Parts: sequence; structure tokens; C-alpha cells
Amino acid sequence: MALPEVVSRDEWFAARLPLLAKEKEHSRARDALHAERQSLPMFRVDKDYGFDTPEGKRSLLELFDGRRQLIIYHFMLPSNTGGSFCVGCSFWVDNMPHHLEHLHARDTSLAVDCPVPLADFVAHKERMGWTVPVVSSHGSSFYDDFNFELVPGATKIPGISVFLRDDDEVYCTYSTAFRGTDLVNNTYNYLDLTFLGRQEADLPFKWAWLRYHDQYEN
Repeated sequence: MALPEVVSRDEWFAARLPLLAKEKEHSRARDALHAERQSLPMFRVDKDYGFDTPEGKRSLLELFDGRRQLIIYHFMLPSNTGGSFCVGCSFWVDNMPHHLEHLHARDTSLAVDCPVPLADFVAHKERMGWTVPVVSSHGSSFYDDFNFELVPGATKIPGISVFLRDDDEVYCTYSTAFRGTDLVNNTYNYLDLTFLGRQEADLPFKWAWLRYHDQYEN
């Protein structure tokens, strides 16, 4: 890859200004998109479900921990029983806030669900050093009801579902999957600011470079 042209600081600044105008336009469009997302209708969640948590069995309502909003990340199932957990999903959870108090201050809870035996998921959480709560919907239909598949009957793909509580009623206000979750991956957001970017275009598949964070040689 050829390096960028070397210019004077003044020439660089002159080249930067048109991009800045586009960035501001993009920011305004992004704000409008957020507002449109927040104006979507919602649907009531009629099932209580049941999640295994380190504190015992809890309903979807109880996962709110008394807050108005709940965000759940749907972690991909291991490819086989006893298999390793998805490296891509682990990368996404690595990028979740370490200090959830900022979300809590905005009346919002966050949790990660993977419908495997809870002890297996907790062991992976401890290895990864995550602070975000992990739960297991193992044995309930939650994963199937709120997760996504590209082709009927195919492996479910990772996604995010957002819920709102009104007293004891739970509603789903938003969901997204796959590339739609890029918004919450800060490693990608930082790389997108750089000249080299994500460096994935020439890889055999997008995430060929990914490892668990304790497996990189550098």
C-alpha cells in the first residue's frame, strides 16, 4: 500500500477541511438516525423467560435490576458441545464498558446472554476478565425468539436486543445483528480513524486476524 502524499502542514489543513465538512454532515445524519431509531414503535414481550445467573434463576424483568432499560448482547453458540466460545463475540464483549456505572446513571442495564451451561460461560468470562454480567438462557426459547439467522435453520448470528420496562411490563424497542453491532465496537471505531484502517480487505475472511485477547503474540 502506497503511503499518503507528504505535504506541508498548511496543505494538509486545506485538505482536511472538506473532510471535516463531510464529517459534520455525517454527524448530523447520525443524530437524525438515532432519533428515528428512538421513535420506532415497540412490542410487548409476553414471556417471562428464565435466565441462569450467578445470583440464581432470574426473569427477563429481573435482569433490568430496577432500571428502565436493558440491553442484551446475543453471544453466538459454540460450534459444538464443549467447543470454544466465538472469538468475534469475545472481541465485541472486550469492547463493552468496563465501568457500567455510566450506563446505570442513564437508567440502563447491560448483560450478555449465551444459552450454554452457566458455569461454562462464567469460566470464559473469568478468563477474559469481563465485568459485564453474563447470563444463560439455556433451556428457554429466548435465544431463538430474539436472535437472528441469515437462512432458516442456520447457525444464529450475534446481535443486540434493547428492552424498555414500564412498571412490570417489558417491551422490545430495537434489535440489530452482525454489521449493525459495529457501532458498539470501539476498537473498530479507533482503527477507522487511522491510515491503515481495519486491515481486513486482503484477508481470507474478515476476522482471520482475530484472537482471544490473551493469545496475541504482540
